[in-house]
Amino acid sequence: MSATKRPEGVTIRAVGERAGVSAMTVSNVINGAGKVGPATRAAVLAAIEELGYRPNIAARRLAKAGATTLGLVYSSRGTPFIDSILLGALRATNARGLQFIAQGEEELTRQAAEAAVRSLVQSGAAGVLLVPPFAELLSGSGLFVELGVAAAAIATGQRMADISTVRIDNRAAMAAVTAHVAGRGHRRIGFLAGPDTFSVAAERLAGFRDGLAASGVAYDPALVVRCGFDPESGAQAGRALLTLPERPSAILCSSDDMAAGLIGAAHRMGLRLPDDLAVTGFDDTAIAARLWPPLTVVRQPVGDMAFRAVEQVLASLRSQAVEDRVLDFELVARESVGPG
Repeated sequence: MSATKRPEGVTIRAVGERAGVSAMTVSNVINGAGKVGPATRAAVLAAIEELGYRPNIAARRLAKAGATTLGLVYSSRGTPFIDSILLGALRATNARGLQFIAQGEEELTRQAAEAAVRSLVQSGAAGVLLVPPFAELLSGSGLFVELGVAAAAIATGQRMADISTVRIDNRAAMAAVTAHVAGRGHRRIGFLAGPDTFSVAAERLAGFRDGLAASGVAYDPALVVRCGFDPESGAQAGRALLTLPERPSAILCSSDDMAAGLIGAAHRMGLRLPDDLAVTGFDDTAIAARLWPPLTVVRQPVGDMAFRAVEQVLASLRSQAVEDRVLDFELVARESVGPG
């Protein structure tokens, strides 16, 4: 876990020191309050310009508001994973007496993401929670500085310079499940990788390669297929691997939803799981234990992630700090990989 100061996080005190006046005088200039002489005002404005000071508008809202409102931007292509995050965010905001609004967006582009955030801010949001890939799309855009709001991302693959993040070590997690499968004797192992617009996709692919190398299994790029995180994509990508002249004996998936689609495709092809094919998922959403056979997965503490993200936004509203929290994951072994 680490925290850094945003580049724009220059304090009122620093401006006052540069201008040779008190922090109260700087505050009066910014807010148009009190009596400040023309020369003093000019000195303060020059210091603001030189240091690149940006008033923390969100913190002012927090101080003045009776009930702070937080918004969440998520993909409206509903999945159990998204449902888990929405529920976790709702519980977290309710526990702190905050108002909560959510904005679903089907189009996964920066333009659409910016429009969704602006809509939330217009509806009163002082802080914004982001679900992948919206954090990746908006990082570096300057939007949150422009709007004066804080942001935190849930379940990204990497830390970000301008957005707080709460995540697991996706690379280590996928390496662990890969080694688990290889330890059951599998040597021809396929992998369904997520789209490269998601930062977790690169991390999980790297972890897959790490796990193979640690197990003495050669990496074969022909056994890696990129697809969406949804069941339909998982089914299509799974069929591509299962119809190879020499099909894999195990396929690791970057999400539970992918795995659900793959398992359905495998059943329709007459394969018996786990005897003919071992499958793993990632996330441990509600669907994982209900599939047949139940999925071996990496479990992300999604509810805890949502609580931590709310804490990050509230802290950022006051301090403008950007924090990266890495939580523990758990490997949950079930029947989809077989006994032992």
